[in-house]
Amino acid sequence: QVQLVESGGGLVQAGGSLRLSCAASGLTFSNYDMGWFRQAPGKEREFVATISRRGGLTYYLDSVKGRFTISRDNAKNTVYLQMNSLKPEDTAVYYCAAKLYYGDSSLAREYKYWGQGTQVTVSS
Repeated sequence: QVQLVESGGGLVQAGGSLRLSCAASGLTFSNYDMGWFRQAPGKEREFVATISRRGGLTYYLDSVKGRFTISRDNAKNTVYLQMNSLKPEDTAVYYCAAKLYYGDSSLAREYKYWGQGTQVTVSS
């Protein structure tokens, strides 16, 4: 049974930082590209960042470039999202997801497995 479990969310003031983690089990982690998505109330789920199987390629939503960094540790079956200079508009539930190597990594429909999400709230 595949499980993706996010952690690290919380309440932070604008300008602050949070580090999200996503621990994977039940799959060969190094075979999967990993992504982070977010969903704010009343909005559709939005791509945030993705990292390739070996970690050599990353891609970000324009509005988070230079502020967020995605990374992974295949020995620990974990993907991270370091979020700096947080803004109120970053407030959302953040989800990690896993996909095989093919397909567009910015599209939610390409991802096979999803975590339950972790809430990030940025106060102004």
